Amino acid sequence: MFAERRAAAADLETVQELFRAAGAPYLRSFWSWLAWALVLPAAAGAAALAACGSSAPSASAPASSSAPASSSAPASSSSTPKASPSASVSAAAASVGLKTTKVGSTTVLTNSKGFTLYSFAPDTPAKSNCNGTCAQNWPPVTGPVTAAGVSGTFGTIKRADRSVQATFDGHPLYTFVGDTAPGQAKGNGLNAAGGLWHEITTSGTAAPAPAGGSSPGSGGGGYGY
Repeated sequence: MFAERRAAAADLETVQELFRAAGAPYLRSFWSWLAWALVLPAAAGAAALAACGSSAPSASAPASSSAPASSSAPASSSSTPKASPSASVSAAAASVGLKTTKVGSTTVLTNSKGFTLYSFAPDTPAKSNCNGTCAQNWPPVTGPVTAAGVSGTFGTIKRADRSVQATFDGHPLYTFVGDTAPGQAKGNGLNAAGGLWHEITTSGTAAPAPAGGSSPGSGGGGYGY
């Protein structure tokens, strides 16, 4: 190591002698050269160290974890299901109900206002044969219906106009425009619109026709058509 240093010093002295021999201006150039020879390597080393320091990964502060989004409260599973519109309509219609009343010695079904209900002989349990003018004089009872304390089967059928008509024990139900007050049964026993009309008894059987039953065009308040 000392030998290398002595060799470097000898080389430096040789360079210095060359500049000295060249004159004072060149000697100053020697010192400038020496300064640059010593400063530049040191500056280069410092720059290299700085570069290494800047390339080292900086320990960045950990990103703050965002607070978890507040979870919405789960919908209550015990909520009461809403009734469908059709079910509501049916319940409303059934809640009106029918009534019973005495006409003479017979207990008959009436609508909620007390007007007697009738059956039409040509009807079947699944079909009404009273349409058009007939239905204007004998308005069908809209179903479904029920009656408290009455034993029998209430049902419905679809009419030709797609409306729903109430039935009792297989008889489509009607009122009669000739009855102008509750408790009347002017339509009972009439032969009109192609068939006989009977008031509906709570037993579901046809009531007996009154004596001297009307025929088409003969009485019944002018409703024999």
